[in-house]
Amino acid sequence: MKKKILIVGSNYYNQIYFGLFQSAINKLNKKFKCDQLLVPGVFEIPVAISKKIKKYDGFLALGCVIKGETPHFDFISQAATNAIMELSIQNRKPIGNGIITCLNMQQAIKRKKKGAEAAEAVISILSI
Repeated sequence: MKKKILIVGSNYYNQIYFGLFQSAINKLNKKFKCDQLLVPGVFEIPVAISKKIKKYDGFLALGCVIKGETPHFDFISQAATNAIMELSIQNRKPIGNGIITCLNMQQAIKRKKKGAEAAEAVISILSI
């Protein structure tokens, strides 16, 4: 039976999310059963994962935070990262962190393939 992966993504920057998603799906290929759940922003990713934690073998968190003129960027990025790590450890399930943090849209566009790296992390932990 194929292991089940839930990809939880923020489509706030839809073009960037789509690139992250495509690179992740290409890495997961046909080896896993993958579902997708979209949320409005990166901050909502951990709670969405927590609601589905018992139904899947692993997760991918995909999204983008771009720095603006306020410290909001730092708070959202750190809160999401901490929550994802805590969920992963408490539930002993891999959650690949494919949330990219960038200073501008040009950086984000160049990093859209980071979804594949998050997928690879989940694959490696599932094989332990």
